Amino acid sequence: MPKTLLRSILLLPLMAGAAVFSAAQQPRHIANVSSRAGSAPVCVDVYEYDCVDIQPQFPGGDGAMMRFINNERRYPSRAYHEGIEGRVLCGFVVNEDGSLSHISVIRSVEKSLDREAVRIISNMPKWDAGVLSDTFVPVYYILPIPFRL
Repeated sequence: MPKTLLRSILLLPLMAGAAVFSAAQQPRHIANVSSRAGSAPVCVDVYEYDCVDIQPQFPGGDGAMMRFINNERRYPSRAYHEGIEGRVLCGFVVNEDGSLSHISVIRSVEKSLDREAVRIISNMPKWDAGVLSDTFVPVYYILPIPFRL
């Protein structure tokens, strides 16, 4: 077998691994169409949660975030009376300054529960921002908001 062919075969897995690693570090493009009349779509470059050196975090950690959600959550009356429960899966961007934006429902349970989940996230304080290579970067975060009776 020629040396160049053998060398190419041996280097192929290394090159493929480098390409995968490089692709993982690329920002994800998230488009958000604002609900305000007359405003143009906004495109934001953000990083996936697992592609940054330090992930964004609610101030005080996960326990503090669950306490905030439990204190802030107001069960919508119609959903309460109809016995509707479940987890609303929301996605949002934690910006470089820790503010939250581009809040959306990824998996819906029921419209009033979806609105309440978005309201809860909208009222959250600024988070500790994500870091990549010693620079604050916007990070896409997915959070389930539970509704149980």
